[in-house]
Amino acid sequence: EQVSMINHHLSNSLSGIATIKSFTAEDYEAERLRIESDEYVERNRRAIRLSSAFTPMIRMVIVCGFIAITVAGGQLALNGTLDIGAYSVLIFMTQRLLWPLTKLGETFDQYQRAMASTNRILDLLAIKSSVIDGHFHLPLSEVRGHMRLDEVKFAYSDGREIIRGLTLNVPTGDTVAIVGATGAGKSTVIKLLLRYYDVTAGAVTLDGYDLRDLKQVDLRSAIGLVSQDVFLFHGTVRENIAYGCNGSVPEASIIEAAIVAEAHEFICELPQGYDTIVGERGQKLSGGQRQRLSIARAVLKDPPILILDEATSSVDNETEAAIQRSLERIVVGRTTIVIAHRLSTVRNADMIYVLQHGQLLESGHHDDLLLLDGLYASLWRVQTGERVLAGAIH
Repeated sequence: EQVSMINHHLSNSLSGIATIKSFTAEDYEAERLRIESDEYVERNRRAIRLSSAFTPMIRMVIVCGFIAITVAGGQLALNGTLDIGAYSVLIFMTQRLLWPLTKLGETFDQYQRAMASTNRILDLLAIKSSVIDGHFHLPLSEVRGHMRLDEVKFAYSDGREIIRGLTLNVPTGDTVAIVGATGAGKSTVIKLLLRYYDVTAGAVTLDGYDLRDLKQVDLRSAIGLVSQDVFLFHGTVRENIAYGCNGSVPEASIIEAAIVAEAHEFICELPQGYDTIVGERGQKLSGGQRQRLSIARAVLKDPPILILDEATSSVDNETEAAIQRSLERIVVGRTTIVIAHRLSTVRNADMIYVLQHGQLLESGHHDDLLLLDGLYASLWRVQTGERVLAGAIH
C-alpha cells in the first residue's frame, strides 16, 4: 500500500513538473516524497523484523523435529523394531519434507505484500455499476439522431442536484448549442447523453428509445465525442486517429479524416509523419494539434451524432479558426450538440439553449436571444467587449 502511494506521488510529480517548477515547489515536493519514503522504510523495517523473528523460529521447530525423529528412529532401529533401510529412508524423507519449511517466512512476507494489493483490487471489483446495460439492440444504420431530454433531473451520490427538470430537444440533423456560466450543468448533460450516469427522474431518449433500454455499445457507437480534455494514447499518430475502429483501417481513410480535420499538413511535418510517436497523453504535440487529432478521430468514426464539448476552449485564435473550419465541414448531415463558452462559435446554431443552475433559462436563435436581452445577451456583451447592463448577469 505504501509503495502504491509513493508511485502515485512520483507519477503526479512527473506529470506536473512544469507546474512544480513555475511555483518553485521543488523543495516542497521533495520533502513530501521524503516523508512518504521514510514511512515506507519504517513499514518495511517492521516487516523485515517480523520476518527475521519468524524464520529462525521455523528453523528451530524443524531442527527439533528432525532431532526427535532421528533419536526415536535410531532407538527403534537399535531395538530391531525398525529396519535400517527403512530408517535411512525415514531420515531422507524427513529432511526432504521439513527443509522447504525454512522458506515459509519468506513466503509469508510475500503473501502479506501481495494481499495489500489484492484487497484493493477486490474492493474495486466488488463495486457494482449503477448503470445497468439495456437489452434493446439499435443497429447503427437505423440511428436517425433525434435526441431529447424530457423533464430530466439528476443528482450525484452526495445528494447535490445538478439538473433540475430540464427539457431539451435536438432534432435530427440540427446543430444545437448548450451554453451557460460555469457550473450550469452543461458537461453533466453530455454525461447523461452518453449514459455515463442515469437520470434520477425523467428520461433521455434517442429516436424515441429510452437510453436505459438501449445497449450501451449501440448508443456510444452512434455518438462521436470531441472533448476539451483530449486524451491521446502513447503510440503513433495513425493509431490514435484510428482508435476505436474495429479491424484494420485503410491508410487513405486515415489521411482523408486528417485532411478534413486540417491535421494532415502538420502531421506531414512531424519527423515520422503518421508514424510519429505522440508520447504519453500526446505531450509531444501542442494543444491545437492534439485537438485536431481528436477531431480526425471523430471524423473517421463517422457517427450520426456528434458532441463537441468545448472543442476550442484551450487554443489560440488562429488554431480556433482552423478547428472551426474543420467543424463546419464535419457537422453537415449529422446531429450536432455543441457545448461552448465562446458564444461566437455557436452563433450560427439552429437552436441555442441557455442553462443556469441546471435549468433551462432561455432558448432560441442567436439574434432572438440578443433581442431578449437576458443572460445570453449579457454573456455576449461581456465576450465582445460591449457595455454590460448593470446586474444583467445576475
